[in-house]
Amino acid sequence: MSESTPLTFAHARHLLRRSGFGATAADTQDLLDRFGTRGAAADHLLDFEPTRFKPGGRYTEDIHNKWVKYMVKTRLQLQEKLVLFWHDHFATSMAKVDDADLMSKQNRVLRQFCKGHFRDFVKAINKDAAMMEFLDTVRNHKEHPNENYARELQELFTLGVKDPLGNPNYDQDDIVQIARAFSGWDYDHHGTPYLNEYDHDLGDAIEEWSPPRGPKVIFKTRGGFANPSGQSFDMGPSYELEIDRIIDIIFLHRYGPAGSQRSTVADYIAQRLITYFAHPSPSQSFVHQVVDDSGFASQWDLGALIKQIFVHDDFYLSALPAGATTKKSVKWPIDYVVGTLRLLHMKLRSKYQYVNGGSGDDVRTQLSNMGQILFEPPSVFGWDWETSWLSSSTLLARYHFARDLTAARGGGSTAFRPDRLLDLSMTDPGDIVDAVAALLGIDDQLGSAERDALIDYLTDGAGPDATIDFSDGALRERKLNGLVATVLQSPAYQLH
Repeated sequence: MSESTPLTFAHARHLLRRSGFGATAADTQDLLDRFGTRGAAADHLLDFEPTRFKPGGRYTEDIHNKWVKYMVKTRLQLQEKLVLFWHDHFATSMAKVDDADLMSKQNRVLRQFCKGHFRDFVKAINKDAAMMEFLDTVRNHKEHPNENYARELQELFTLGVKDPLGNPNYDQDDIVQIARAFSGWDYDHHGTPYLNEYDHDLGDAIEEWSPPRGPKVIFKTRGGFANPSGQSFDMGPSYELEIDRIIDIIFLHRYGPAGSQRSTVADYIAQRLITYFAHPSPSQSFVHQVVDDSGFASQWDLGALIKQIFVHDDFYLSALPAGATTKKSVKWPIDYVVGTLRLLHMKLRSKYQYVNGGSGDDVRTQLSNMGQILFEPPSVFGWDWETSWLSSSTLLARYHFARDLTAARGGGSTAFRPDRLLDLSMTDPGDIVDAVAALLGIDDQLGSAERDALIDYLTDGAGPDATIDFSDGALRERKLNGLVATVLQSPAYQLH
């Protein structure tokens, strides 16, 4: 692995595909010409100031569709891929929050911290109103503690249930203790968080007749700490600082044998980001190397960590065509939809963001049928990834989307216009298939059997020696549009 390793065209396209939504040949060549090494290309992609965009609106449909529209048009594709990752990682659903403004504001928080300081990011999530509503911080009272956020803070957001050696990262007592710190937190009608000290566990007896709850400490037995009496987060009388102190302690959590301990948080987050950007089940050496080379375990710079993922040899292994030993990832539905629109230079129509052809369904319905509605992950665990995206019904929904897009008519950007994308003077069916595959970024992913099948479709079985005349408008609309839809429906196009 080296930042100075020269990029190939295939690797440049893979980098753009994984860091954004699809990769045109022109954009790939431009990246290759201007930034010819892995390190320079990664620096370029990460060189952005997070925007303050938030998808406003009164209803779920409004914020959903405005975010999709923003993803289709934005230049900062890596920013949005990161916001999608953090939306899944810090999963929060409108189904429970029931406030579009709070969900929209959280989306902006994810955008502002998406490549920044991770410890500060988690502290911001502690006080995010949508999260406080979703995981019941606002229902955490000193007399009746609610443990939901305390549990997920450790299990999902920072540590994981077990370390890579199979040992538990926390105990039930750690959940109870952390819940004490979050008691009494609420937010006002602007979504601004505040601590109600009258409802906060101050560490003394809750009532005259109840015993004190003891010192405010965590990790008496977990986390590789030297102090067996636990790590104190008692900041009284500055009680509002306790939840920040909790995060500082969690970020000191270690695992492994004495003398070779590793940061639990750093390795857990690195593994999650690698799985998202590269491929499932990364090796421990991949995880350890990007953490160590980026200094993430001490600096908590997400941008530096992501750069090391993008320059690592293992990141580029999944650029190879699908095979028994190639680790590929299944595209998320939103990636499939936004990437396809961008590659075909198309937009959705009106504020309802519907496809101007075929069924005419709006994008929220299309995505719902594929198994993903933005702002509505199915649980605190987010969405299930990889093959969980694929079923007979969700694949059929992808196929319907491809059919609808290529059926879109009209003169504007909501129409499918192959005359603006392809050289219609081509007559060789093999050249036409190759051009469509290149347009959609998978010409190096199609096997010979798949290519032959596409040629047979184009020529009605006449074979590669037949010729095609796309000056015939009826033939062009029937066969070329159908060919693009078929490639969009191909197994190779569902994968990264």
